[in-house]
Amino acid sequence: MKITNVICQVLRSASVESKTASCQDVVLVRIRTDSGLEGIGEADSSPEVVKAIIDAPFSHNIACGLREVLLGENPLETERLWQRMYRATMYFGRTSVTISAMAAVDMALWDLKGKHFGEPIHRLLGGKQHDSIRAYASILFGRDGQETAEIGQRWIAAGYTAVKFGWEPMGQSEALDIELVRGAREGIGENTLLIDAGCVWDTRTALRRATAFAEFDIEWLEEPLREDNIDGYVWLRDRSPVAIASGEGECGREAFRPLLDRRALDVYQVDLSRNGFTDAAYIKARVEEIGARPCNHSYTSPITVAASVQWLCTCRDAFLFEDCVEDVPMRHELTHERIQASHGSIEVSDRPGLGVTLNEEFVAAHLVDESV
Repeated sequence: MKITNVICQVLRSASVESKTASCQDVVLVRIRTDSGLEGIGEADSSPEVVKAIIDAPFSHNIACGLREVLLGENPLETERLWQRMYRATMYFGRTSVTISAMAAVDMALWDLKGKHFGEPIHRLLGGKQHDSIRAYASILFGRDGQETAEIGQRWIAAGYTAVKFGWEPMGQSEALDIELVRGAREGIGENTLLIDAGCVWDTRTALRRATAFAEFDIEWLEEPLREDNIDGYVWLRDRSPVAIASGEGECGREAFRPLLDRRALDVYQVDLSRNGFTDAAYIKARVEEIGARPCNHSYTSPITVAASVQWLCTCRDAFLFEDCVEDVPMRHELTHERIQASHGSIEVSDRPGLGVTLNEEFVAAHLVDESV
């Protein structure tokens, strides 16, 4: 079996809001073979930037677009192809959007591999350790404590036993930060509460907030600092009364390595659309090695949600699954299968590959016209 084409498509909603949103657009990678099989994947990044990395022509041996690297290759050789892509894009950047583009390709290759063998990806990764995983509803804060409480009540009523609130308007003032967390706790009662600060504080302010939030019995405080503040995370984790989580923005093993080597976090959040299955397998092993806990990050389309389930179920210490509950078309209509938690947990699919099929009518209706 040989790769005959690598197609990169950009999809976009008719209206894109100015917010830290779920999937308002999607960069879709489709890898086709001479056997007739197709694998699909996506990256969580700027779609046009990812597309440029995939579509770029050959410049020289370490500055080459991913399509040029993959054509004619055997898609089953995922580890070798990851290393080949890594070498051929050496001058593109080693821990950022290049790796995210590689992750989308890698996801599609693993989808192809699963379809070829008629097996779910989790079996190819060594086997699932969980048939289902407790899910938390992942949603943005309200404007204030009262609105946040109302949002929390809604998702507890929908069957979730854990809710995470994040990003705006946290970080404007200490009073508002505490009001938001108090409202969140009031809204969800005694259920599990997670807080995502959205990279808004300096290190000492983060410790002050972690200490204040401990009163509300939060499961973790996520991304209180800028993602690249490794020293700050080490300092904070050693002093915080609550668990510290981060990692969603990291692309590939080299980005995760300093966090892992220095044991900077309690919870390592791995986004399959920024790491692919190949590097996520390495990160999983390292997280287990240092006695920390893994979780997925997934705030985009059902393709990444499906990939996240396939990966996280293979993690021995998986305990929560991030389930984006923003109701936007690309979150639920891009594939024929709706990948969402039911009664507070998400089931692991045993269908081949990722276990999802594209809704081609939806793809055609949202495809960005490249001629414009």
